[in-house]
Amino acid sequence: MPKDDFKFKHSLRVRWGECDAQRIVFNAQYVNYIEVAQAEYFRNIGISHYSDEVRARFDLATVKATLEFLAPVRIDNMLDVYTRVSRIGNSSVTFITEMYIQGKDAPCNRAEAIYANFDAATGVPRRVPDDIREAVRQFEGWQY
Repeated sequence: MPKDDFKFKHSLRVRWGECDAQRIVFNAQYVNYIEVAQAEYFRNIGISHYSDEVRARFDLATVKATLEFLAPVRIDNMLDVYTRVSRIGNSSVTFITEMYIQGKDAPCNRAEAIYANFDAATGVPRRVPDDIREAVRQFEGWQY
């Protein structure tokens, strides 16, 4: 999907501790990049995703992550992490993410991550709050 299909981008630098012995980003690290981009996405639309107040009603747990590794990423590369919400279900939020080494036109990684909103005290899923749905809808430009 073209970069223009995303309304949000977060840039980060690959650090030494994120790489394996070959100086290539360790595969599991990409999930951390997705999590950082997700938090920044919510911050960008005015939701303090990790605040206690928000987590009392909107607390996400990863239920599925699918990653496609397309090109190696190395120490000190600058990554542009493009992300968008592609779907909000009753209690789930699906993010699509593409990562690009700055200056490159082809993605180095594609991912889909599905999160469930749940009550951490009980472990019970709960509905994604309407105000969060509306903030995402407005940001993404979804029409109903």
